[in-house]
Amino acid sequence: MVSATSPTAPGLSVFFPAYNDSGTIASLVIAARSSAQKLTTDFEILVVNDGSADSTATIADELAKTYPEVRVIHHPANRGYGGALRTGFSESRKDLIFYTDGDAQYDPTEMEALWPKMTPSVDVVNGYKISRSDPMHRIIIGRVYHHTVKILFGLKVRDVDCDFRLIRRTVFDRISLEHNSGVICLELMKKLTDAGCHIEEVPVHHYNRTYGKSQFFNFSRLWHTARDVFKLWMKLVVVGTQGKTGTT
Repeated sequence: MVSATSPTAPGLSVFFPAYNDSGTIASLVIAARSSAQKLTTDFEILVVNDGSADSTATIADELAKTYPEVRVIHHPANRGYGGALRTGFSESRKDLIFYTDGDAQYDPTEMEALWPKMTPSVDVVNGYKISRSDPMHRIIIGRVYHHTVKILFGLKVRDVDCDFRLIRRTVFDRISLEHNSGVICLELMKKLTDAGCHIEEVPVHHYNRTYGKSQFFNFSRLWHTARDVFKLWMKLVVVGTQGKTGTT
């Protein structure tokens, strides 16, 4: 990967899907901006406010007023995690897209560790958690889910659900994402794999949630996730369809 001072350094879109993340989104954007400046002179930062009920929208708009590189996309109503990711991918304008969550369980400055791995032959640099900083029941559920979907979908990556990724925008000319739920991460990794994308992996830190609460770990959500995983397995593995190209 060329240095940031080189005129050939690729452009970088950084985006955060944010839902009720008013306690963390400002610090994440500021940290991401500091790191992006080290990597390239051509970058933008997007906040996808997914119908937040707290002050996330107001804070994001203030960040956009303060920093010219920041843009905000507001969903009038909550579309779900997958819906926020699909918007982020479709609205990103630069050659490379980095995203991570707005809840600060990952440090956006660690995108600097992914950047050197994005060589011309690589399509995706996927983070994987060094260790998971969550309550034990979430760790157990996460491990069961991870090993189950790796077997069901034939995936080789170390961490299917590590939402810390650097992706070439051109891969979305080859795959289409459809889900609005959290199963979109599984959909993304399966379709990237089936499209023959070259994936590199880098270890990253995972931190305790300091603000808000997880949207995924409750019985209702687990049931819906299991249902969505089954439907996705039927479509992508049993039937083997991929859908049309594009992100919307």
